[in-house]
Amino acid sequence: MSKNYAVRLRCPYGDNESWIILENRDETLEQILRTSWDFECEAHGVQREFPMEASAKDTELASKPQAAKPAAPGAEEPYFRSSERRPLHVPVNSSGTLVTLAAKVKAGDLAFLVNRISGEEQEVRVAYVEQEFEDKRCVGLAFKNPCPYFWRRTRQKPRIPEEIRVIVRGTDPNGNAFVHSAYTVDISKSGARLDGVGYLAKPGATIEVKRRWRGKASYRVMWVGQVGTDQVNQVGLFCLDTEKNIWGVKLPES
Repeated sequence: MSKNYAVRLRCPYGDNESWIILENRDETLEQILRTSWDFECEAHGVQREFPMEASAKDTELASKPQAAKPAAPGAEEPYFRSSERRPLHVPVNSSGTLVTLAAKVKAGDLAFLVNRISGEEQEVRVAYVEQEFEDKRCVGLAFKNPCPYFWRRTRQKPRIPEEIRVIVRGTDPNGNAFVHSAYTVDISKSGARLDGVGYLAKPGATIEVKRRWRGKASYRVMWVGQVGTDQVNQVGLFCLDTEKNIWGVKLPES
């Protein structure tokens, strides 16, 4: 026997909530709660979310309901959030985030997520992948453990502008070894930004940065500046040898 349901959904980009009516449904209440539904947020347009709550239609609604339609057939198994999301550029929470990727991934894959402001990185697991749309797919990423401070908008260690010539050794995206000179744009105790090697490096790669007479240290490439931006040919680095200071400059602690 078909049933009608009232479902409450929240926009992932804010606190706007909507009630929708699902009419003549054959699913059970549990199935309704485990399905993502399309709805329209007044501020952000059409969204797709899992219900915050659902009940039989005879429940009094908090606002005027709107028409609803289920997610497209063939969508991946739904993923339930373990904590409330907070709005930044993408929906985020202490357990993970929802991003749009052009790269092909599948549930269970491991990746590194980098906060380009703070420089912090975390290993994440692909929790689910939605159906591809316009060569991109919506991907849910989950931390191994809750990381409520990952999304902070300040760096762990403040950077200072400093132009220092260095020698960089590493392997380019084609697998060829390279040795190249570059200059720092800014530096900190936990990382640096270099100019002149963006076309040679790729995110996730480990490179060696050497300053003459001051020694060398290993760094992980966190990001590479894109063509058409002010950061073109630049790379953001995270220091793997935290006990080393090759800069010869007094750096702020916090």
